[in-house]
Amino acid sequence: MERKVGIIGAGISGLLACKYTLSKGYTPVVFESRSSIGGVWTKTLETTKLQTPKPIFQFSDFPWPSSVVEDFPSHSQVLDYLQSYAHHFGLLRHIKFNSKVLSISYEGPPEEEMQAWELWGGAGEPFGSKGKWNLTVNDTHNLSTEVYQVDFLILCIGRFSDVPNIPEFPAGKGPEMFHGKVIHSMEYAAMDFERAAEFIKGKRTTVVGFQKHALDIAMECSTANGGEHPCRVLYKTEHWTVTDYQPWGVPLAYLYLNRFSELLIHKPGEGFLLSLLATILSPVRWGFSKFVESYIKRKLSLEKFGMVPKHSFLNEISSCLISTLPEGFYDRVEGGSILLKKAPKFGFCKEGIVVDGESTPLETDLVILATGFKGDEKLKDIFVSPTFRDYIIGSPTASLPLYRECIHPRIPQLAVIGFSESVSNLYTSEMRCRWVAELLDGKFKLPSIKEMEKDAERWDKYMKQYSGEYYRRSCIGAVHIWYNDQLCKDMGWNPKRKKGFIPELFQPYGPMDYCPS
Repeated sequence: MERKVGIIGAGISGLLACKYTLSKGYTPVVFESRSSIGGVWTKTLETTKLQTPKPIFQFSDFPWPSSVVEDFPSHSQVLDYLQSYAHHFGLLRHIKFNSKVLSISYEGPPEEEMQAWELWGGAGEPFGSKGKWNLTVNDTHNLSTEVYQVDFLILCIGRFSDVPNIPEFPAGKGPEMFHGKVIHSMEYAAMDFERAAEFIKGKRTTVVGFQKHALDIAMECSTANGGEHPCRVLYKTEHWTVTDYQPWGVPLAYLYLNRFSELLIHKPGEGFLLSLLATILSPVRWGFSKFVESYIKRKLSLEKFGMVPKHSFLNEISSCLISTLPEGFYDRVEGGSILLKKAPKFGFCKEGIVVDGESTPLETDLVILATGFKGDEKLKDIFVSPTFRDYIIGSPTASLPLYRECIHPRIPQLAVIGFSESVSNLYTSEMRCRWVAELLDGKFKLPSIKEMEKDAERWDKYMKQYSGEYYRRSCIGAVHIWYNDQLCKDMGWNPKRKKGFIPELFQPYGPMDYCPS
């Protein structure tokens, strides 16, 4: 009997989900709202480059072409790579472009029956409940709407697009008070490069935020206007940014991407001995973090600019907040074409921005809010069922309650790929898609709903311990090998992928270690 698998989104996770479900004999149907593949890579800033080194951002069975020699390829090179992957594995014929999924609804047993289940889907199997998912899809070309029905649904809708995170302001202090223009970075990225350059030219621009998008936009504004109209960057918190991945000549991967580095961390579900070892080795954990911090502080002269973060580098990488600093950023700060201003809270006035505690406004013509996206809201709003909406988001004081960061224990016949983050989202999404494909193929069964919920609670505890206030990002950055080990054990694979004790302990892990045999 043919099983139809619906996949929402043709970004990296959607392409991988399509490829691996296809390899198991299923019929994938990918719904993509845009006219091309690539997800967030289809609309970027002109200066955007890959954030992670190329060797850990690649498909396990489709390496980068030899023509790409840069460690951090440009956005166009990344997009070409994704398109080549889709063509190579014949994925395009399974994608419905210009097809925006408006909502999804589950057609199956009544809610009362589902709430009494002890196993996911009633039987712990992907198709156990014999239900179906109905997808209401809008064709953005002819504006028609159609309902599609699938046996299993994989959400690959991403968390960094579509629903902008706009800060809330007190009455009388919002953007409506400002006589200039306020946009979100999403609107700026949607412009073609020529229009974007023209849009910021000659304007006193303020960029709000200090993550990658904010830094790139500030550099573009600085290039367009120089010292005549400096770009002001308003930030709430200082962050550790990297210029290279070789602190004091030591590859960062040897400090954070091997098994030894994970022995220093208290991991979800670890036994007594591993917990004891992590406690004993805590000075080494502290030393690694200070080693990297000292290099970044020295290389970027952070103390001179008052930009030394109060949190540790380990906290930064555990929150998946590491950004690669654009080349020459602090040279522009020193030269005066970029101005840094700490502003935990601010509001708008007619002339521009007023930082809380200050009376003099920061005069500006244009404000670009590089304040991120509401990925959890985007995920919640696609469900019709209020119950499923509550389930998928979980408690506002916990990370997303997904087993293996993929399956909600109480939502049948559905997986979420690409919401939880890691040091390399492509690498992690591929492992998750392989895991979901093996689950669909019946290679293993999921534990009981209660066991899965307990496991999700353990991961939530870990994220709160190491990510601090950023736990909602669901980042597995500092324990990605430990996480992959769980997936490998579920699938019946040997989690140890190196040859010999020393390489297994100290060599960094990457996508090629999980290359299909």
